[in-house]
Amino acid sequence: MAVVGWVVAVPLAGVSLRVRAGGGEPAVVHGVGFAMVVVAAVLAGVAAAVLLAVLERRTRRAGRWWVNIAGATLASSFAGPLRAADVATGMALAGLHLLVGVTLLVGFARTIRCSPPADGC
Repeated sequence: MAVVGWVVAVPLAGVSLRVRAGGGEPAVVHGVGFAMVVVAAVLAGVAAAVLLAVLERRTRRAGRWWVNIAGATLASSFAGPLRAADVATGMALAGLHLLVGVTLLVGFARTIRCSPPADGC
């Protein structure tokens, strides 16, 4: 999904994904390219899968814990787009975060195994 979001934002909408780095003056601006978007999405997916696997082995309500942790992680990830160099970039990056986060939340939530007496997986 990150690829679709990037294609819509950059080539189709013409947004130049640029973020400010560091806190000094003058502000250093870096571009966010296709590879960076794909790598970030893959790493988020791997982290989500590892977390779910660990929770399923160690807790009775892995699903509930996983959804809460994943939701909090998604919410905190929106701090990243605040470093955007302009409003269009901020909106595009926030959209990418939301697209990847919701895809992971919905996708992995469907794979959660429930053990019979565990109410509220």
